Amino acid sequence: MLRAVTPSSLRSPFARYSHGMEVPAGARLVFVSGQLGITADEVIPEGAEAQARLIFKAIEAILADAGMTLADIVRINAYVTGREHMAGYMKARDAVVADPPPASTLMIVSGFTREEFKVEVEVVAAKV
Repeated sequence: MLRAVTPSSLRSPFARYSHGMEVPAGARLVFVSGQLGITADEVIPEGAEAQARLIFKAIEAILADAGMTLADIVRINAYVTGREHMAGYMKARDAVVADPPPASTLMIVSGFTREEFKVEVEVVAAKV
C-alpha cells in the first residue's frame, strides 16, 4: 500500500499534492518520460489545460500498458512556460490524481523543443 508522508510539523502543501510518498519494498516502478500535449496526428492545442489533459491521457496509456493506472502515480514533475499556465495545468492534474495525491513539483521553464508547447509532465508510478 502506498502511503502519503506529510509530517504535522510541516506547513500543509500549497496545492493538491503530498510532501512525500512511501513506496513499499517489492513494488514495481514505472518511470514515464516527459510527455507533451500533442496528438498522434501532430495537433497541439493552444491552451495549457488542453495540453495537460492530452498529457495525462498519454501517461494513462503508458501506465495501462504496464498494468497500472493514474492512481498508481507517486511522483509528478511538471514544467510550464509561464505562471499564467499554472492554473490550467493544475486543473487538469487535479482532475486525475488519486487520494492521497502524489508528491509533486511544478517548475517554470523558458521553453520546450517547439514554441507551441506550454506544459510537460513526467511521472513515477508504483504498484504492489
